[in-house]
Parts: sequence; C-alpha cells; structure tokens
Amino acid sequence: MNGKNVNSIELRLPSRLGFEKVAMSTASSVAKLMGFAPDRVEDLKTAVAEACINAMEHGNKLDESLIVDVILSMNEGSLEVKVLDTGTGPPGGVHAPDMDKKMHGEEASRGMGMFLIQSLVDEAEWVSAPLTGSYARLVIRLNNTGD
Repeated sequence: MNGKNVNSIELRLPSRLGFEKVAMSTASSVAKLMGFAPDRVEDLKTAVAEACINAMEHGNKLDESLIVDVILSMNEGSLEVKVLDTGTGPPGGVHAPDMDKKMHGEEASRGMGMFLIQSLVDEAEWVSAPLTGSYARLVIRLNNTGD
C-alpha cells in the first residue's frame, strides 16, 4: 500500500469461511461511528461479507495459508472497503443474473455475489492484478440514503 492512511483499518483474515464475519462486524462498527443510517450499515455488512467470501472461495481457492486483506478507509462523507486476495480477478464483467434461467436450472444457482454487491453500495469495482493480487473496491457514501 502507498503510505499509511491514519483514517484506515486493516484486517488480515485467513481464507476460511466464517472469518468474513470479522470483516462484516468491523465494517459495521466503523460505519456506525461515521453516522451511517442503520439500513445502510446493513447493506454494507452484506456487501463486505459477500466480497470476503468471493475472495476466499474464488481468489484464494479456500487455501487457509493465503490471506484476505480488508482495508477500510474513512474519508469525509464516505467509507471505502478494499478486499484483496491472491487470485487473478473475476472473468468478464458484472452481469445481471437471469432469475428465470436460475429457477429453471438453465443457469447456475450461484454467481449472484457481484451483482448483489453492486446493488448494495454506491460504487463497486473489481480490479484484476494477477501478479500482485486482485481486489474488490466498495464505496458507501454518507449522503446517499438509498433508492
């Protein structure tokens, strides 16, 4: 990371399902301290948990020797969460799931995480960096009360 931000918190989690709850709880605490509304805190918790699970499962292939880094950066009016893993990043872009196809078994029932994350936060991007590790970047803004 370039320089240390005094308004940031860094977590290093093992790639073991269940530890996403540590990131979720930390993000919730920070968002509450920043004054986010309860419904926005819940959106953030869900998005962070989903991003961590994706990093553990897809990025680090549930290899417990690999770390998922979570960096929460508090800015004036927003909270940015980066979830970093050792993977190559998601293939292709984020597409809206076809619920009809999923219900009829024509599309995998899983694979809705990125779409869900995108719908819960104000900004979401996935950066593929095969040599240094990839990350998901989520931003939630204080002045946005949701749609």
